[in-house]
Amino acid sequence: MSETDTLNATEIMRLLPHRYPFLLLDRVLELVPGERLVATKNVTINEPFFPGHFPNYPVMPGVLIVEAMAQASAVLGFRSTGTSAQDDNVYLFVGIDKARFRQAVQPGDQLRIEVQLKRAVRGIWMFSCNASVDGAEAATAEIMCTLKAVP
Repeated sequence: MSETDTLNATEIMRLLPHRYPFLLLDRVLELVPGERLVATKNVTINEPFFPGHFPNYPVMPGVLIVEAMAQASAVLGFRSTGTSAQDDNVYLFVGIDKARFRQAVQPGDQLRIEVQLKRAVRGIWMFSCNASVDGAEAATAEIMCTLKAVP
């Protein structure tokens, strides 16, 4: 494994259990296990949530931006531990703190997600997350999760 890894969508799906329409990452641009990750989500008008959110002003729901940050955090966690969802593991939310939304994310935007591992103590992982579009901050959050074996 190199110091900084990149992953395409197929490689992301080998790590995460999510699938369309809920897989919210298209590419990992940078990944340093145990430290940080940068990923992208290409937001298109074909997203299944846009017809209802909102018909005349399509906006990506904030909860889905947080979910994209959580998926990026899980990829970093999986690559840091050498595990994946294929090993019958899943990262589950433990908490979301300090979530803030600064600008709307709309069709045609490319969401850039940056994740920094803050700490991992007694099975609880804490990540600092930032989502931006064209360099402008769209959302931030601290995400806590835990790795759980799936029966």
